[in-house]
Amino acid sequence: MNNCIFCKIIAGEIPASKVYEDDQVLAFLDITQTTKGHTLLVPKKHVRNVLAMDAETAKITFARLPKIARGLQKATGAQAMNIINNNEPLAGQTVFHAHIHLVPRYSNKDGIDIHYTTHEPDFAALESLAKTISKEVALCD
Repeated sequence: MNNCIFCKIIAGEIPASKVYEDDQVLAFLDITQTTKGHTLLVPKKHVRNVLAMDAETAKITFARLPKIARGLQKATGAQAMNIINNNEPLAGQTVFHAHIHLVPRYSNKDGIDIHYTTHEPDFAALESLAKTISKEVALCD
């Protein structure tokens, strides 16, 4: 028996407030509701996260994202939206079934604070890193 909570939701063993469903994906309201309308989009095929996803599952899942995001924004009246995907515990993944968070934003005081550190770029280091990453990407399926 699969103990994955999202697989149980997909199978109908656990109730969920569904906002979209087709043969391949399911979108439902996150029970934590970081902001009103916080939605999770999951592939129905069990896969740990995006890092473990095959191209077809990614294509199917991410193809539905804009439609769901637009409907969510229209329904909630949100001014903006964070679309977040956490992969592995260090990145904040707590449920190990791939999922994408769609978090409507209503103001800069709605509980989400995402800031990036800025500094002067080291263009030579960036170019070197890009070459290293590019070589690895070429080797991945």
